Amino acid sequence: MRQTIRRIALFFCFTLSLAVLSNLAQTQTFTVLHTFTGGDGKFPDAPLTMDRAGNLYGTASEGGFSDGGTAFKLSRRNGSYTFSLLYDFYQYPTDAAVPNAVVLAPDGTLYGSSSAGGSGLEGTVFRLRPPASICASISCLWTETIVYSFQGDSDGCSPQDIVFNAAGDIVGATNDFNNCFHSGTVYQLTASGSGWTYNLLYTFPGNDGGGASPDSALIIDNAGNLYGTTAHTNLQQGSGTVYQLAPSGSGWVHNALYVFDGTTGAYPYGVILDRTGDLFGTTSEGGSNNGGTVYELSPVSGGWTFNSFFSFPRNSTPDVPLTMDSQGNLYGETYGGGAYGYGTVFKLTPSGDGWTYSDLHDFTNYSDGSGPNGQILLDENGNLYGTAQAGGNIYINQCLPGGCGTVWEITP
Repeated sequence: MRQTIRRIALFFCFTLSLAVLSNLAQTQTFTVLHTFTGGDGKFPDAPLTMDRAGNLYGTASEGGFSDGGTAFKLSRRNGSYTFSLLYDFYQYPTDAAVPNAVVLAPDGTLYGSSSAGGSGLEGTVFRLRPPASICASISCLWTETIVYSFQGDSDGCSPQDIVFNAAGDIVGATNDFNNCFHSGTVYQLTASGSGWTYNLLYTFPGNDGGGASPDSALIIDNAGNLYGTTAHTNLQQGSGTVYQLAPSGSGWVHNALYVFDGTTGAYPYGVILDRTGDLFGTTSEGGSNNGGTVYELSPVSGGWTFNSFFSFPRNSTPDVPLTMDSQGNLYGETYGGGAYGYGTVFKLTPSGDGWTYSDLHDFTNYSDGSGPNGQILLDENGNLYGTAQAGGNIYINQCLPGGCGTVWEITP
């Protein structure tokens, strides 16, 4: 829902000028790998994943035959990419719909979650498997299996991006707020024979600052602790939290690591973990300019120390998790802001006791896209990959007036 509202607002802000077009040519390292047209998907707003051969996999939240979304592959060969449609989520309501990110399993299959669809109409976890035999066509559709359908009861609804833990279990959170009006859950799916067994790990209380509406993928440390963020502090209100779930003999212990108050940031979206155990994240609002912040949480003497070290200009909205390279540099995106108001890709470099900000690309809402949305993928050569939720070909009828979105690459 939040992404849909922002997409509409972005479209109504649609402007284009020759000055913007001429500036686009000045960006030498930015390349559009694919421009969506609607039938192959539209509005990609989830992170990409990459296999060992450098092929990219992703989803578009809408588009396809019945507008339920698509899954796709960009195959890399000789430095260029070929797009192929892997699956069209067209059998709504029993099929998955509005897919989130997909992750690659060791056997070459893809797993993901969807915010809608399934037997309970409240979202799914699904699996996509390639054809059993070699396919000679450019686009050979994969086979979908529903791993779990959320019912909107105690199991939650509107699942977010999933991850695998060290044991091969699927772990994720449900947002709940927009659909079934609960406070959210954290769950685990364990392979059991030919199926999967659902296990509810934690239900957010929605009161007393315990957090509500978890809104991103979880992070797992070496001890098995889970980390994430909630969009709200209490049910339907508050500026959000960063939380930890620690395994114990009797279940999982919830620890609120930080509760945002608006001035230090508001509405966090996901965290990442560095080698020393520090957490880094962004908030989409708050800070000195009310345009969002970047913060760090460091474990100290049994507690956590909070440091908000960067504030964005107004209307920037940095609402995706960060990405960190081996040197400790941070990469991220803003949904709005930048030179033209359609979002940016940025880099934060540690410098002495502070951080140096670099603007890597300003989106124009033209062929490059607009509204980048989805955690940046960083390969071993330092190349950045991501999606823009709109823009591209702005004249596509299915996506008027703002375009269906793009997949892009930035090379160093």
